Amino acid sequence: MALETAMTATDFAAPNGSAGGGHVGLMTSEQARDPNYFPGLAVAIPLGIQHVLAMFVSNLAPAIIVAGAAGFGFGSKDTGELIYLIQMSMLFAGIATLLQAIGLGPIGARLPIVQGTSFAFVPVMIPIVAAHGVGAMAQLTTAAIFGGLFHTCLSFFVGRIRFALPPMITGLVVLMIGVSLMRIGVQYAAGGVPAQGTPAYGAGASWLLAGVVVMTTLGLSFFARGIWSTASVLLGLLAGYAVAVVMGRVSLSAVGTAGWIMFPSPFHSGFAISVSAITGFCLMGFISAIESIGDVSAICEGSAGRRATDRELIGATCADGVGTALAAVFGAMPNTSFSQNVGLIAITGVMSRYIVAIGAIFLVVCGLAPKIGAIITTIPIEVLGGGVIVMFGMVASAAVSILSGVVWTQRNMLIFGVALSLGLGLELEPQAVSHLPETLRIMLTSGVLPAALIAVLLNLVVPMRVEGVAIGESAG
Repeated sequence: MALETAMTATDFAAPNGSAGGGHVGLMTSEQARDPNYFPGLAVAIPLGIQHVLAMFVSNLAPAIIVAGAAGFGFGSKDTGELIYLIQMSMLFAGIATLLQAIGLGPIGARLPIVQGTSFAFVPVMIPIVAAHGVGAMAQLTTAAIFGGLFHTCLSFFVGRIRFALPPMITGLVVLMIGVSLMRIGVQYAAGGVPAQGTPAYGAGASWLLAGVVVMTTLGLSFFARGIWSTASVLLGLLAGYAVAVVMGRVSLSAVGTAGWIMFPSPFHSGFAISVSAITGFCLMGFISAIESIGDVSAICEGSAGRRATDRELIGATCADGVGTALAAVFGAMPNTSFSQNVGLIAITGVMSRYIVAIGAIFLVVCGLAPKIGAIITTIPIEVLGGGVIVMFGMVASAAVSILSGVVWTQRNMLIFGVALSLGLGLELEPQAVSHLPETLRIMLTSGVLPAALIAVLLNLVVPMRVEGVAIGESAG
């Protein structure tokens, strides 16, 4: 998706890379552009792991944020549910990527598309689970199942409804996602919810840890090359973690008690129907489907030099929906395609889907090892906050990039302004709709959904104008 483009520093790495990287020299240009070509394990394994490094942090962050909003995230006494959510994020990102790259019947584009946990749904998920604990996850995952099935059905018609989401609207949606989540980044960097109301919140030591992550990430993004730049966010987190260890801020007790292997359990969070949650997931699935088509088009046109086929577009969107529904059955978050990995393909010049499949297998293995999830929970929340600040800032930057191609007529400015004002205003002041039914209240205060719906409706209803005259009207 467009917003996931910002989740790592791949965009920063592009100027330092070459169109063919160092790997195309090992094969012909035709082989490099062929999704069905297998370059051998010596090339496929390191490039597959590089794909995982490029998306690893972005894939885990939504689960960590949702768990924190529900009340069982970082700082909670029992991290068992958080570890499970982290593990499922890795496991089902790997499974969904295999569905995309290898395919299963009509499912999957059979292209090198990496799937991961979607940030787009986070503003919708937070109101559903806010301060309700683990029990609220039943409503969320049930809604994700319905949303994934809707997404799957939508895949067969998505080409016909693409007109309803021009760059002005997709850019607005991405901007709303970034703006809605920026507060979380600063909150984490200052010490997180557990520290609020105490002298520790906003202390210099907290901002030092977050600052190390931000500065390391930026330094590697701007001045490093290859995998050092591609994995800059992950390496920035490791640098912050190392400083936290020196400061005595890390406890590994959770790692010792975690098991060696964990299998997913069906309906781990239970089953509970919420009309508002299901509606929100279906509406966001509509937007996610459109943006996934953009990723497929970018791969085919930018790396293979051809237009994407209808079969590839349908298969990619179908895999998005199936991956989301399947993950939700086992208590995981919605999945979508990750655009930073599309950029990584452009840098390396290698389009083999088997490389992505090897990376997916690595994710599946990590998802079955709970000690990896336990290690992740030992990261101080301030360190995570530094990475989140970079990621959400880049989400907003990606939105600006999308919006830069819009022709800003008075009509478009009014539509964008009204949608942004109401969407963001209702999110900042949720008590303004406290008298509405719960379903409407959750949808209206999510920020993203009201902004997107208002923009879509106004864009379809308000006539286009040329020099102040509506198209179809007489100038006289």
